[in-house]
Amino acid sequence: MNAKLAGILVAALFVAMPFVNAQDTSSTEKKSTGTEMKDAAKKTGQETKKVATTAAKDTEKGAKVAAKDTEKGAKVAAADTKKGAEVATKDTEKGAEKTGGAMKTGVKKVGGAMKGDDKSAAKPDDSKK
Repeated sequence: MNAKLAGILVAALFVAMPFVNAQDTSSTEKKSTGTEMKDAAKKTGQETKKVATTAAKDTEKGAKVAAKDTEKGAKVAAADTKKGAEVATKDTEKGAEKTGGAMKTGVKKVGGAMKGDDKSAAKPDDSKK
């Protein structure tokens, strides 16, 4: 954006220069047209250099800020990803423990029924449905 603005200012400077010089013809010191053109070119060159230097500094500053913001965003994203992975790991562990416990209980019931255990026979779950 700053480079675009610098370009617009330089273009405006080039367009405005003849009007500024035309207004200045009433001065008491009379310069030749060649000298006036040289002076105008010199001033324009200096102004262009100033604008270009300012635009370069602003662009560099903007690039540094963008780099810092990108780095900060990457760190935040990494931290969020790590937290999410930790939560998912804990949830998976809890689910595995519950599944393991249920499997153990089911195996005991089935094993007891196969042996003729009284405990498993006393609890007919599916027989009354």
